[in-house]
Amino acid sequence: MRGLRLWVAVLLALLPLALSPLPQGYGAAYAQTAAATEAIDYEAWETFATGAEAIISGSRASTSMLDTRRAELVNWRARFLAADAQNDVRIATIQSQIEALGPAPTEGETEPETIAARRAALNEALREAQAPGLRASEAFNRANGLISEIDAIVVDRQTQELLRLEPTPANPVNWATALSSLVDLANDQHTQTVARLNNDAVRASIADDAPLLLLLVLVGVVLILRARSFVARMGDRFLDADRRRGRVTLGFLVSLGQLLLPVAGFLLLAIALAVSGLLTEEGAAIAESAFVLIIAIYAALWLGGRLFPNHEERAAAFDTQMPLRKNARRTILFIGVFMGLANVTEVIAALDIVPPAARGVLVLPVYVGLALMYWRFARLMHRIREDLTESDVSSFNLGVMNILARALSLVAIVGPVLAAIGYLNAAEALMVPTATTLFILGVLLVLQAVVRDLYAVIFRTNIEAASEALLPVLADFILFLTAAPLVAMAWGVRAQRLGELYARVLEGFTLGDTRITPGVVLAVVLVFAAGLLATRLLQGALKSTVLPRTHMDVGARNAVTSGVGYIGIALAGLIAVTSAGIDLTALGFVVGALSVGIGFGLQNVVSNFVSGIILLIERPISEGDWIEVAGNMGIVKDISVRSTTIETFDKTDVIVPNADFISGTVTNWTRGNTVGRAVVTVGVAYGNDTRRVSEILLEIARNNPDVATFPEPGVDFLGFGADSLDFRMRCILRDINQLVAVKTEIHHQINERFKEEGIEIPFAQRDIWLRNPEALTQAMPPKDAPE
Repeated sequence: MRGLRLWVAVLLALLPLALSPLPQGYGAAYAQTAAATEAIDYEAWETFATGAEAIISGSRASTSMLDTRRAELVNWRARFLAADAQNDVRIATIQSQIEALGPAPTEGETEPETIAARRAALNEALREAQAPGLRASEAFNRANGLISEIDAIVVDRQTQELLRLEPTPANPVNWATALSSLVDLANDQHTQTVARLNNDAVRASIADDAPLLLLLVLVGVVLILRARSFVARMGDRFLDADRRRGRVTLGFLVSLGQLLLPVAGFLLLAIALAVSGLLTEEGAAIAESAFVLIIAIYAALWLGGRLFPNHEERAAAFDTQMPLRKNARRTILFIGVFMGLANVTEVIAALDIVPPAARGVLVLPVYVGLALMYWRFARLMHRIREDLTESDVSSFNLGVMNILARALSLVAIVGPVLAAIGYLNAAEALMVPTATTLFILGVLLVLQAVVRDLYAVIFRTNIEAASEALLPVLADFILFLTAAPLVAMAWGVRAQRLGELYARVLEGFTLGDTRITPGVVLAVVLVFAAGLLATRLLQGALKSTVLPRTHMDVGARNAVTSGVGYIGIALAGLIAVTSAGIDLTALGFVVGALSVGIGFGLQNVVSNFVSGIILLIERPISEGDWIEVAGNMGIVKDISVRSTTIETFDKTDVIVPNADFISGTVTNWTRGNTVGRAVVTVGVAYGNDTRRVSEILLEIARNNPDVATFPEPGVDFLGFGADSLDFRMRCILRDINQLVAVKTEIHHQINERFKEEGIEIPFAQRDIWLRNPEALTQAMPPKDAPE
């Protein structure tokens, strides 16, 4: 039963996944480089391919034979793929030599005999160099076609087996058949076991191995009875301790002992039973299925305890409450029990002594029980989802829970119905992979908590910060990709198909004359990362060590640093692409086709980019300048290649596109130096001595320490205003950044001196004359009128 065996494989996958064997096709894909150096025997290939075609056309070969032939075809195909690119360097060299001779003469034209002879020799050499690749390409296509035909035959056979209708377990006649077959099986096993006990050779073997058998039984019983509780007490020391980094990971590692040690105890008992020689062939198969049942039970206990712990202070999956935790643990346990029982019943039904009509009667009760657990777990997920909000978990997780609950409800209905009708293989293909998928998803949830805890340990942060970080999310995504093949195999995808998919990924695709493979992509990424790192190091050295020792100002240094960064990124990308062997001329047509659309769609971006380059070269503004552009006034904080950030005096950041600095008007108050002019206007009442007012204003300007003595400040009598005599004070400040503070101080001093001198500062007054006040009197109600 492939589903239960995969359950055991998933459990063992908790160990390093690298220990698990790769499907067929994986190794062949890795061996392509070595195969390229081997000479290909095309006569042997022709013989093998002809035999494979005969087997395929006969449609009588067993599936195992087809799988064997397929594996050999995969090896041949890998060799052909490697040979296809064996002479690429030589071909490129010859083609470049032919191009160096110039274009071939057209009809009616001639060229020198020496060049013509050389051109003919090079063309002949080119055909000879291309011949092995062309032959390998033809053989590759033939092998690929044969593999596809074998896959089609195997898939057709799987489909027919899946839809095979067997005797329905709803027929009461089959009940008696199943019961009698079980009785016959029990009697047969009892008879054979008694016979073995009475066999002198078996007794002698048991007597000789008695110390070993006793040790295996003793250690196995101790592990079964005591290991789980012992490990639980050790885990409590980690999980009940004060909250600290790393305890989740330690608790996870310790909890694995609750799964592995009892299973090891049962394994020792199984080994003792096998060593004793008492098991028959049928008994060994039943014992193996019983061992799988035990593994399923303990795996369910472990998973339920990790997802829904029985301690309230310990975090559970989705922060569920204690009553729901207990129900969830019990449901997960029974799912594991029924999964193990399903394997046991399938093994018993496959024995020769059990007729085919008994299979449905044996497996239907197990599938019904498993369906009830699916239904119950779906209801629990709905209840958990109702108690949660998007603040507790993401909307994506809520959506996944909803889909999973609905899928479980559907499986719980369809699975038993298929089994009751007689589609037992279809029911098995639906019920068993569902449980396996649930187990894998549960393990992924457990590992997510471990990943976050490890992140907190490595980067010395708390669990909450680790939950919001990007790196744990990427690690979770890698775990999902790792588990995807296991889920696919659980649902019946053959390992050969996965290997085929993996080989196709390694083969990559062709772009022009260049083959893009994952290795090429990885090389591009690594070289670009190295170039980017070198660029950042060079920028850091320039900014902190080299440029500060020059006479360049801060703006110029920042411009040089930014320019080095842009040039370094461009060179890193160019070197990364060329070092991976990618022909840039092949991308020229694609870039040319896209350039028009990019020009229209990204014209503003390109305009801002070019403007940013101009700003860095001409430097009309620099970081720290006080500027005014497009109605925004503030200090330049950052100049990037696309935009410039200005911090206004309200302490808000304004992002201004660089194109506005090139096409618009920019006022730079501090460009080159910080000297600037302050202008203060003031009005005095009519009747005041205007010359005395000018003298006072001039004294105030000269006595201010921030006002420059040259050029000297000045006072202008502007004229006669509607309400006042208007004056203007002009003065040059040493630091224009102090403009607001200087003007404020001058205003204070003007007010104080005018008070001392008795000079009045007028303010506007208006007298309102009513032309017809009697109209307002008539409109007003009498005083004694009721309200």
